[in-house]
Amino acid sequence: MDQEPSPLTPAPAQPEGVRWPTDEWPTGQPPASAGLDELLDAVFDDHGPLATTYAVVVVHRGRLVAERYGGQIEHWDRPAEPVGPDTELLSWSSAKSMLHAAVGILVGEGRLRLDEAAPVPQWAGPGDPRAAITLQQLLEMRDGLAFAEDYVEAGGSDVIEMLFGAGQDDVAAFAADRPLAAPPGERFYYSSGASNIISGVVAREVGPGDPYIRFLEDRLFHPIGARSARPKLDEAGTWIASSYVYATARDFARFGYLYLRGGVWDGRPILPAGWVDHGRRPRSVDPEDGPYGAHWWVDGDAHGTFSARGYEGQYVTVCPGLDLVFVRLGRTPAEHKPDLRRWRSRVVEAFAATT
Repeated sequence: MDQEPSPLTPAPAQPEGVRWPTDEWPTGQPPASAGLDELLDAVFDDHGPLATTYAVVVVHRGRLVAERYGGQIEHWDRPAEPVGPDTELLSWSSAKSMLHAAVGILVGEGRLRLDEAAPVPQWAGPGDPRAAITLQQLLEMRDGLAFAEDYVEAGGSDVIEMLFGAGQDDVAAFAADRPLAAPPGERFYYSSGASNIISGVVAREVGPGDPYIRFLEDRLFHPIGARSARPKLDEAGTWIASSYVYATARDFARFGYLYLRGGVWDGRPILPAGWVDHGRRPRSVDPEDGPYGAHWWVDGDAHGTFSARGYEGQYVTVCPGLDLVFVRLGRTPAEHKPDLRRWRSRVVEAFAATT
């Protein structure tokens, strides 16, 4: 996408008299004409195309206006767990957008630089063409590395091998070992490997293992009240940021709310100025899933909607033009992704019709 970038929908300010949800969400009622009950009934219909929904949280103008839970989490070593407000649910690739926030903190401090060669040990050898890959290109998924992002065919899938096979003990090293398939910056290709390479860069900067967890907690999750958020590390001490954060639905909503408010929380800048725009500005287009920014998907609607998305329909949707954040977590089969996309659009349209 080489054309002049269009202006972005401004991030709305915190409404006067509404407290920040660091400890508890202020509550309110949705607009009566929004028809949210019908939309919630549709997404929680276990026999419908969207299959299993665990949680939906809707925040409008700073207030939690709708919340519903359903289903149960199966465990091999204990009874199934009914899903409720305190259930920690899996992000899948929504974690990539949280990684964008972690990188932004370090960029803001001058500890990482976007347009310089990414500091990856495997690429330091003489004449290695991968040494030209920048952190910016990795964030945009325009790194050019060969990586098979396939969630079904285990034999030919780099992401399955990375998460569950030979790469699982050191996901960053596994992904960084992939050869180039195209010159850096030339093509867009969605890759969980790129995210874990970035996470390896962050781990080397802040320290792997416990120091990495403390960095995420102290600088990102705890300041916004997302105290349930649990990143999963591999044996090398790298956050598997392509796929793994466990958190309650309300805490996923807090993360979306941070981006809705432009990276500022209760007067404190958590992210550097302009970093939210860095993530939500479209740079590429995926033929199936639409515009992509930098570790955030962009809906391309009139309200500036952008979203963190994960496998089987995990969504943190941020809609600046309507002062709206909503979270949906569950398990929708891949063939019904278009149905879930339409449901999300209906939620946005329902609030747009009330303004």
